[in-house]
Amino acid sequence: MTPDVDSMTAAGRAPLANVRRRRRPGTTTRGPATSVAARVGGMGKVFDSIDEQLRRWIDAQPMWFVATAPLDADGRVNVSPRGGDSLSVLGAHRVGWVDFTGSGIETIAHLRENGRACVMFASFDLRPRIVRLHGRGQVHWPGTAVFEEVTALHPPHPSTRAVITVDVERISDSCGWGVPVMDVVTDERELLRQFAEKKGPDGMDVYRAQKNTSSIDGLPGL
Repeated sequence: MTPDVDSMTAAGRAPLANVRRRRRPGTTTRGPATSVAARVGGMGKVFDSIDEQLRRWIDAQPMWFVATAPLDADGRVNVSPRGGDSLSVLGAHRVGWVDFTGSGIETIAHLRENGRACVMFASFDLRPRIVRLHGRGQVHWPGTAVFEEVTALHPPHPSTRAVITVDVERISDSCGWGVPVMDVVTDERELLRQFAEKKGPDGMDVYRAQKNTSSIDGLPGL
């Protein structure tokens, strides 16, 4: 792994003292559904920045997605679901999250090649909304300043693999009327934590060496 030398306090980025961490998921309060007219009036906007109101909305979402793709036109597009206490709004145009180990390495491989990313949040309560953050992502390995600072914002997890940050270039929302209404049953599945704890740090290194070396299209992963 090649250490990343990016700094969280570079020009245009908020210091971590001002970071807003996502709340623990699964505690969304379901208010009454607003009228159709009210919902239509506020949707389909492009925002200048992630303001405090949007920060709070992002904090309330128990699940989100990140989409990436290789430069090759024949390469495979990837969408990864994410959740748990792992994402923070780091500034008006910056988000970051703790990347947990999985059987694939698509997001990291694509970001290492071209940096393009779209982070999408969708409300599953009675107030529909979708928010998309388009931007450029970077991967930060263990031992780098950004990795240490972002992981410190969240509970430790034995499967932690990297930290990913996205410098957001476009912020927009849409209605989300086609998204179903669902309840969060539990904050976090315990299976990944149990898997990582059983293997231990050395075993997780072996697993990543076996599973995370390259993407399905052959791009470098770890």
